[in-house]
Amino acid sequence: MEYEFTLKYQLQEDDDVDLLLERLAEAGCDDAVVGVGQPGRLALAFVRESQSARQAIESALHDVRAAIPSARLIEATPDLVGLTDIAHVIGVSRQNMRKLMLSHMHSFPAPIHEGSTSLWHLVEVLAWLQARGSYAIGQEVIDLAAVARSVNVAHAYERVFDPATQAALR
Repeated sequence: MEYEFTLKYQLQEDDDVDLLLERLAEAGCDDAVVGVGQPGRLALAFVRESQSARQAIESALHDVRAAIPSARLIEATPDLVGLTDIAHVIGVSRQNMRKLMLSHMHSFPAPIHEGSTSLWHLVEVLAWLQARGSYAIGQEVIDLAAVARSVNVAHAYERVFDPATQAALR
C-alpha cells in the first residue's frame, strides 16, 4: 500500500541544506519531495510504500533521524486540520463541511483549538463521518491520520517533559 504524508522539521542554524539533501537521499528518503522554503525548516512530503501506515511513518522518521540527527520534528501530517482540509479529504466544499459541522454541533468532534481558524485531529472527524455512514472513507486514510496524531501527541508529550523545557518554566 502507498501512503502519503508529510514530516516537518526544524533545522540547526549551521545545517547546510545541500548536504542535508544528499544525506536524506542516502538514508532512504528518495521517496520524498523536500521543501526548504522557510529558513530553518524542512518539509518532506513522502509517498512511501509499506505494509501499514504505522510502518510507513515510523520508517520515514527513522530514515530522517539517521540522515539529520539534529533535526527536531515539528509535525507529522495529516493530523491537525481545519474545515478546508477536512473538506478536501472527503471531497466536499468547505461550505458543505461547515454546514455539516454546524448542523451537528452537539455530536461533531470538538476542535483541539478554537480561534479564527479552528483545528481538529483529522482522525476524530473521519471516525465521526464514518460512523454516520454518509461518506466513503478509505481505511488507509483513517489509519494514516491516526498514526500521525499519535506521533504528534507523543512528540508534544516529550517536549513538555524535556528537562530544558522544565528548567525554562521554573
